[in-house]
Amino acid sequence: MSSFLPQSVRDELAAAQKSARRRRATRVVHIGDEAYPILEMTEDGFSVDAADAPRLRGLIDIYDGARHLYQALIVASEQQGDLMRYEFKRNTAATTTAPVDFETLDNRPVALLTQR
Repeated sequence: MSSFLPQSVRDELAAAQKSARRRRATRVVHIGDEAYPILEMTEDGFSVDAADAPRLRGLIDIYDGARHLYQALIVASEQQGDLMRYEFKRNTAATTTAPVDFETLDNRPVALLTQR
């Protein structure tokens, strides 16, 4: 079907698909003060727009809106068309609480009642 369309129409269709993909992207990769939208994400890695993002590597943070999801160590894998693919070397889920270094009891008191 695309062989019947003029090149200008094919270019406009590709630009519209790219724009729609960027609007749907909710996850963002942060490196320092820079942020790049994640266009595709899998268990092994993610893809960003090759035109926007430089060749990233090292420690990054992945956010879904304002919620911190992962802290990961990445390496650039390959360029697939207009997407740059990155693979995780390490991908750790972010937590909101600090890890405890002691055992918590199941029968611990829930509240403290004082005498009157």
